[in-house]
Amino acid sequence: MKLYPFAAIVVLMAATRMHFSGHLPDASLAAFLLAGFFLDSPIAFAALLLEAGLLDYLAISKFGVSDYCISPAYWFLIPAYGVLWQAGRSLAAKGSVARFSIIPLLALSAAFLISNGAFFLFSGRFEIAGIAEYFARVVRYYPPYVLGAYLYLIPVTLLFFRARMRHG
Repeated sequence: MKLYPFAAIVVLMAATRMHFSGHLPDASLAAFLLAGFFLDSPIAFAALLLEAGLLDYLAISKFGVSDYCISPAYWFLIPAYGVLWQAGRSLAAKGSVARFSIIPLLALSAAFLISNGAFFLFSGRFEIAGIAEYFARVVRYYPPYVLGAYLYLIPVTLLFFRARMRHG
């Protein structure tokens, strides 16, 4: 496992997931995609899952963050993050500019459907689980979900392709 990219991803996720960064969005989604791209070790994926869980535990138990999102649906973050990890692995195998344009968006959309859909269906927070209500929530939560991840993905992608162009 490459230590520097792993350490950078761990720090980025810790700094933004714990809400110490002020107004920066949570970088967890981008972290899993970037980890899949830069790190070929499944151990890194497992370590990031453990970090995410530990950070959530600390945020709730020590720093007064609401536990609203902790429910049986929380377990669906594992496949949601797995989709992002696999998207990163796919980009590492064949990383063209065109693939960097579409693969993250598809992966983020799939991760959103998994995590948000599971929360809507299994959290016990919604009395009426109608499809119209779900789509109204999608319109509200999907754009910041994707844009927050792209805040981190775009600069890293630009730096990666710039470095690749320099080194042929």
